Amino acid sequence: MKKIVVVDDEADICFLLKRFLSKNDFIVETAQNGKDGLALIESISPDLVMTDFRLGDITGTELLTTIKSKRPNVPVLIITGYSDIKVAVNVMKLGAYDYITKPLFPDEILVTVKKAIADAEASENEEQQYVAPASSDGNSEPAKPARKSQPRTRAGYVMGSSDVSDNLFRQVDLVAPTNFSVIIYGESGSGKEAIAQEIHNRSKRKDMPFVAMDCGAISKELAGSELFGHEKGSFTGALQTKIGHFELANGGTLFLDEVSNLSYEIQVALLRVVQERKMRRIGGSKEIDLDVRIIVASNERLLDSARNGKFREDLYYRFNEFTIEVPALRNRKDDLMLFAGAFLETTNVELGKNVKGFSEEVKNDFLNYSWPGNLRELKNVIKRATLLSDGELIEEKALPFEIVNYKRLKDLDDEPAPAASSAASLLLDNADGDDTKPSLKTVANEAEYDMIMQVLRDVNFNKSKAARLLNIDRKTLYNKMKQFDI
Repeated sequence: MKKIVVVDDEADICFLLKRFLSKNDFIVETAQNGKDGLALIESISPDLVMTDFRLGDITGTELLTTIKSKRPNVPVLIITGYSDIKVAVNVMKLGAYDYITKPLFPDEILVTVKKAIADAEASENEEQQYVAPASSDGNSEPAKPARKSQPRTRAGYVMGSSDVSDNLFRQVDLVAPTNFSVIIYGESGSGKEAIAQEIHNRSKRKDMPFVAMDCGAISKELAGSELFGHEKGSFTGALQTKIGHFELANGGTLFLDEVSNLSYEIQVALLRVVQERKMRRIGGSKEIDLDVRIIVASNERLLDSARNGKFREDLYYRFNEFTIEVPALRNRKDDLMLFAGAFLETTNVELGKNVKGFSEEVKNDFLNYSWPGNLRELKNVIKRATLLSDGELIEEKALPFEIVNYKRLKDLDDEPAPAASSAASLLLDNADGDDTKPSLKTVANEAEYDMIMQVLRDVNFNKSKAARLLNIDRKTLYNKMKQFDI
């Protein structure tokens, strides 16, 4: 069980957080001042610290600085009842993982706590990928990644070591030290956000915040508030001042994923901010100076979107100072088993298992499959297969139907005039009484899966378009994708 230290001068807050987090399988210890909190942290070595910004003896800033000097890898969440932008920005700059404002909401706390601990574990696993070789005089040299012997990782994304990956790294190395805006193109699941994070980590801004926003998951009404923030009372439901992503990223990097999904009105406001490097919160009058590097990502060409009237052409040219193409997994087959091995290692830790590798049949299946969902699909397949595996190796029986039968289904689809669908053909082929072969329900599920996958491929995995073509709402589509491990 993960250990958490809560430091707050209010006994009620300590009691409530301890009771709530303990019910969610955490070991929680509390302290009501900074001195006792530091002593507690030293004695139990927690996985996460939650501390109030204003304590009786020291400030949250002083406590954060002390913790980071002694235990730099421990994530710290700052609790504050003050909607002061300086508090939020300062604690993020000093290394806080995130901040939480009072009143505290249990669901928000639980999500933030779990994400902070998971990210800290991913960072620790990443550091273990780097080995310091001994120099000729016996001293250790700075750790460097072994380019050909193991996959490089960053924030859970496996970079690989093939020529394709080396070319990708050269582009990252080239643009990272600059302040250029970057457009990252790539299919869904190929790791565009991880590439943006890597650019940030290799830049002069690496000690400042990296803030990511998925433009495709935010409604038109909320996008402005998420980007620019708002003042209390600026619109119905604005119960307190909100800090936007631009302010949180000030001094660092803002990553806008699927940026073409932003509405025209938001694009106009975004263009002004990019040009002038100033902004106002919604409902506010104060101009806020910005120093933010912007990286955007899209799975469709922004210039094509501009020509079709979906994306402002002047905004495209503002962003298009440097372009990076993230290759699809089907074009990185030399790296595929390195990726698979790295995902297996992290999944073993997550599930508490000890699966050591893959059978030869599974390796062949992986290499033959087209991986339309790219690295995200591979990671999900391995997590599912690891959960289903009892032996030392992942066997074919643990893989999804479409991967094991990919070549056969593809051959059936390529026939000029098939007498039945690929799924129906499989059912007819196996009508021999063998109850281990596909049932009618299985075939129905496979037909539904095939239809969803085909539409997703046709629209380049744009969920909104896919839902419209399938005549279902987005929520239903997400539920189906979860059901089929897409």
